[in-house]
Amino acid sequence: MPDRVTGMTASPSPRKGTLSTEVPPAPIAGAGATAALLVVLFGSFMDLLDATIVTVAAPAIARDLGAGDAQIQWTIAAYTLALGAGLITGGRLGDQYGRKRLFMIGLAGFMVTSALCALAVDPGMLIGMRAAQGLTAGIMVPQVFGIIRASFAPGERAKAFGAYGAVQGLASVAGPLLGGLLVEADLFGLGWRTIFWINVPVSVLALVIGAKVLPESRSASTARLDLPGALLAATGILLLLLPIIQAETWGWTWGSYALLATGIVVLAIFLAHERRLTGRGNEPVFDPALLQIRAFTVGLAASVLFFGGLGSYFLTLSIYLQNGTGRTAWEAGLVILPYALGSIITSGLGVALAAKAGRTLLIAGSLTIAASHLVLWYVVKDGDDPGYWLLALALFIGGLGLGLAAPILVNVVLAGVPGRNAGAAGGVLSTVNQIGGAAGIAVLGTVFFTSVIGSAAGAPTLPSYSHALSIVLIASAALYLLTALVMLALPKAAAEHAE
Repeated sequence: MPDRVTGMTASPSPRKGTLSTEVPPAPIAGAGATAALLVVLFGSFMDLLDATIVTVAAPAIARDLGAGDAQIQWTIAAYTLALGAGLITGGRLGDQYGRKRLFMIGLAGFMVTSALCALAVDPGMLIGMRAAQGLTAGIMVPQVFGIIRASFAPGERAKAFGAYGAVQGLASVAGPLLGGLLVEADLFGLGWRTIFWINVPVSVLALVIGAKVLPESRSASTARLDLPGALLAATGILLLLLPIIQAETWGWTWGSYALLATGIVVLAIFLAHERRLTGRGNEPVFDPALLQIRAFTVGLAASVLFFGGLGSYFLTLSIYLQNGTGRTAWEAGLVILPYALGSIITSGLGVALAAKAGRTLLIAGSLTIAASHLVLWYVVKDGDDPGYWLLALALFIGGLGLGLAAPILVNVVLAGVPGRNAGAAGGVLSTVNQIGGAAGIAVLGTVFFTSVIGSAAGAPTLPSYSHALSIVLIASAALYLLTALVMLALPKAAAEHAE
C-alpha cells in the first residue's frame, strides 16, 4: 500500500522581508519524549489508515448507500485531493501559529469529520465529509515532521524519524486487514461505519495525552499565507478531475470539455498569481522558479506517474476481489496483505542505499511494479478465479517494488534542488503525490468501471470484472514503464539536505 514516508514539509527558504529563525522548545527526553512521539505518530497512523481502509470497504459502502461507481471514486479521491491541497498551507500555519496547536486542531477536526463520515446518510454527505476529513489531515500531518524536527536533539531525531517510517509500514499492513475485519464483524450492526467510528475514541485519547506532553514550537517567519493560491490550485485540479470521474454518468458532452478548459484557465491564473507574489518578495504556495530546475520538473512528472497508479490499483483490485470473485472484505484484505509485507521488506533496503544508488532503486522499483501488474494480468485474464496464492504472488512482487521506490522518491528528486529551495520543493512534491493519486483514481478508475459495464450483457459477472481489471493492469504496467524512463533523468543519489 502507498507509504507517506516521502512527506517533506519543511518550511520554504526565506525571502526578503521574512525571518527564518526557528523558535524551538528545549529538546525533550525520557518518558515525555516517548509519549509525545507516540501521539504524533498516532495521528500520522490514522491518516494513512483512513487513506487505505476505505478501499477495502468500498463495495460495502456502495451497497449500503446506493453509491454509483463515480461516487465510490470520489469517496476515495476527495480525501486524497483535499489532503494534498492542505499539506503546504497546513505546514505554514504550524510554522506561524505553533505546531502543537495546529496538530491538536487538525486532530480534533479529524475526529469530528470521522464521526460525520460514519453518520453519512447518502453518498453526497460521505463525499463531502471525506473531503473535510482530508483537509483536517492536511492540517495535522505536516506538524508531525515539524514537531519531531524541532523537539528532538539531533542524536535522537534519526530514531524518531525511523519510528515514523515503521508506523507507516504498520499502517500499510493494518489498513486492508482492519478494514476487512471491521466490515465483516459488523459491530453493533454498524457495518462499514465502524472504520470511521474507530477514529473517535482513539482521537480523544491522543488529544488528552497530547495536551499534556506535546511541546510547542514555531518559526519566526513573518511571511503571509498564500490562501488564494491554495484555493486556486485546488479549484483548478478539481475542475480537471470532475469530468473524468463523472464520464460514465455524464458522458463526454460540451459541458465536460468546458470544465476541462476552465480548469486549465484557473491553473494558468494560479501560476500568474504565484509569479506576482514572488515578484513582490512574498511566499507563494508554489514558487514558479522551481520549474526552472530540471531535476524538479522531472521529479514532478515522475511523482504524478508513480503515485497515479497506486490508488486506482487498490480500488479496482478490491472491487474485482469482492464483486467479481465473491470474496468477503476480510478475504480481500488478506489477498492485499502480501503487497504491504513486500513493501516492508524492501523499504529499509531502499532507504539504506538511497545515498549511493537512489535513481537505480527508483527505476528498479518502478520496473518491478510493472512486472507485478503483468503477472497479475496473466493470472486474471482468462476470467476465472486464480486462487489466493497466485494473486498473493503478484501482489508480493508489487510490494517489493513499492518499498524500493516510494520512501526515497522525494529525497532523490531533492538531490537536484539547491538546499535553500529544498523545503519548498519537498512540500510541493508531497502535495503532487496526493494529486497524482487522485488523478489515477479518476482516470484508471473510470476506465475500469466503464469496461465492466461495456463487457457485461446483463449484470456484471466475474469475466466482465476480469476483463476490466486486465485493461487497467495493462495500462498501469505501461504507466510504470514510462515512469522508469522518466526517472532516468533524475539525480543518481538521494539528497543529503533532506530529512
